[in-house]
Amino acid sequence: MKILIDSNIIIYSLQSKHENLQKWLGIQTPVISAITQLEVLGYHRISEVEINFARRYFSICEKISINQNVIEEAVKLRQQKSMSIGDAIIAATAIIQNLPLASANLKDFNILNN
Repeated sequence: MKILIDSNIIIYSLQSKHENLQKWLGIQTPVISAITQLEVLGYHRISEVEINFARRYFSICEKISINQNVIEEAVKLRQQKSMSIGDAIIAATAIIQNLPLASANLKDFNILNN
């Protein structure tokens, strides 16, 4: 099943204490938003080893570009609820693509109900 993976899930999976999350990611058909690459690779605490792991993971992911439909949906979401631009883009991508979203950020993504 295709599933949109939020940045925080990938960042947590880089930590050895989240081995089960790494295994779970390995059995998914991962889809990411372009903003996810930016958030993960631009994370201020990411090591060179983690960057290499993330790049390998991204190479197997289906990548969805940020287009006008996503932007318009993200604007609507931000008008309804206080959320970061990145979270709005990821949520809008899930809505536009009709994909479930895997995220540890339940507060900002409860608007999706999936």
